Amino acid sequence: ITVLGQRSLATKTLSAKFYTGSLYEPDYLETGKSKFPLLSTINVQIKGYDYPVLECYQSFIHKLADVIQIDIDNSWPLPPQEFTIQKYKTGTTTIVSEYYLKIYERNIQMSEVPSIKYSVLIRALEAALPQGVTLNINIYDPALEEKRYIPDKELMDLKSTLDTLKK
Repeated sequence: ITVLGQRSLATKTLSAKFYTGSLYEPDYLETGKSKFPLLSTINVQIKGYDYPVLECYQSFIHKLADVIQIDIDNSWPLPPQEFTIQKYKTGTTTIVSEYYLKIYERNIQMSEVPSIKYSVLIRALEAALPQGVTLNINIYDPALEEKRYIPDKELMDLKSTLDTLKK
């Protein structure tokens, strides 16, 4: 710093990596990278018996991710699983009561989540978890994507007849 009269002038210094036998890379290329490790694509899976509660919790997850500044890539529902539960009279095969249950499922896919935001997200989701809702957070599995699509019965029949004709 040199002082001229009452003004101080700072000399502008630019820093760059010196050539050490490898490729020269300016400092500004490093500023775009995250300082914290990023997680690959994760899948937040919620299941529950009550459809409105599950939809409300999914809405909460979207709002929380927006506040924490996590981008949601995709979210989708799966068809409900239907179960029939029968209660028998003791010692007989007589049905006393019969219950029909449906388990609804929603999946939310997020990618490149910083590890610091990931821990905050998990704690907030666990704290706000409604009664009767199951929360699973896993690394994304492509097999889950296949469950999403309902197979076309007519197309499968046509493929099987085509295979039999080729033989």
